Amino acid sequence: MTQFTVRTEEFDDPAPPEGILLDFAPGSPKGTVQAGLGLFRSFRPTRQAADLMIMAVGAYISDRVSERSRTNDAWTRDLSLVFPAEDAGRWPVEASQTTLRFLTGDRWTLHPRSQRSAPLPHGSDSGQGRVVADGVCLFSGGLDSLCGVIDLLEEDPERRLCLLSHYEGGQTPRAQARLLRHLRGHYGSRVVSLRLFLRPAPAHPSQARPLPDGRETTSRSRSLMFLSTAVAIASSIGPNVPVYLPENGYIGINVPLTRARVGSFSTRTTHPHYLALLEQVKEAVGVHNRLVNPYRLQTKGEMLVGSRNQPLLRELAPQSISCSHPEAARYAERPQGNCGYCFPCLIRRASMSRAGWDDARHYAWDALNDPELLDPDSGRSADLRAVVAGTRLGRPTSDVLRNGPLPRGERTAYIDVWRRGTAEIRAWLTSGAQGQLARLLEHAS
Repeated sequence: MTQFTVRTEEFDDPAPPEGILLDFAPGSPKGTVQAGLGLFRSFRPTRQAADLMIMAVGAYISDRVSERSRTNDAWTRDLSLVFPAEDAGRWPVEASQTTLRFLTGDRWTLHPRSQRSAPLPHGSDSGQGRVVADGVCLFSGGLDSLCGVIDLLEEDPERRLCLLSHYEGGQTPRAQARLLRHLRGHYGSRVVSLRLFLRPAPAHPSQARPLPDGRETTSRSRSLMFLSTAVAIASSIGPNVPVYLPENGYIGINVPLTRARVGSFSTRTTHPHYLALLEQVKEAVGVHNRLVNPYRLQTKGEMLVGSRNQPLLRELAPQSISCSHPEAARYAERPQGNCGYCFPCLIRRASMSRAGWDDARHYAWDALNDPELLDPDSGRSADLRAVVAGTRLGRPTSDVLRNGPLPRGERTAYIDVWRRGTAEIRAWLTSGAQGQLARLLEHAS
């Protein structure tokens, strides 16, 4: 078991003799958690929300520096996290461990450590520069978050939204910045932006104990870090300020496309069971800002078709990035952005087709007619082949539960979302597929 210990910027606790040290010092080279200081000057969270966020940040960095390939099954890790909290004795340890275990698929052991000083840097008491908004909305730069922001602002002409983005580099921050400029141009001061730069820090001479060199790419815990940061910001405004996470229900339940993809390929970042577990932890800690997903029972295509401002969404949609690896095209000397062959890109194209907006020119590869994307020897073929298999007709309803339990009273609604989402993808594939893909779809009918 690998032990990680979070220390805050004051570094008032001695470094443990063993394990990996996560020194959280935004803006300082001393930190092994690299974070920009600017965001923290814009809000002053409640102590409970700050503690929740620092636990989530610790889990995220622990996740990122623990390579799954080094474990016996090349997936499941044993991770121990020590983190500061105001009242360690009252921390919901079991509920927090259960939440992390479901989210990342690992065995987590949490050890809250009592600390009176606040774990996060924050803005001044005067309120100068503090964010003012009616809600906080996750803004990844993807199509779902773009649709969600537009709908929320159109729904209530008086609503002010704080859009929270997270980035580490690459194409994503560029897409976020482009979209933010357009949204501010359209909605003016009703749009407030906070951007969190946070990642494992590269080694620096001033660090007490640099992080290991290896990096894990799956980053399942990012959802907890992202949501907990949004909750911390919302708590600084008031206990009734909601946090919106716009995500279509089809990808939320993320039913495995094949049995081989259960676990490693089936993320749970907005799965309703995970969100219910997080809600329990949040309430037990003493943070009461609501988590709201307005699209939990809609497909991605239904989101686009039902947009409250379709002309604006259609104009900005090509500039959003929904891709799992937007830099992949660089190595093939193709335009970077949406690759066109990963699972999120395939879902995106199907939804755009449902709205009548699909255009293969916006992707580095065209999944409907590129034979490389069906070649078993190509590393780019896995998702499209799985989508063809996973959208076959006649899949049993029980498959919906393969990625986790569903809320009682809503199982039928989620099953319907899965069926409609599957039909949406298949309709796009069958309407435009050529050559080998068309034959493969016919065989899977």
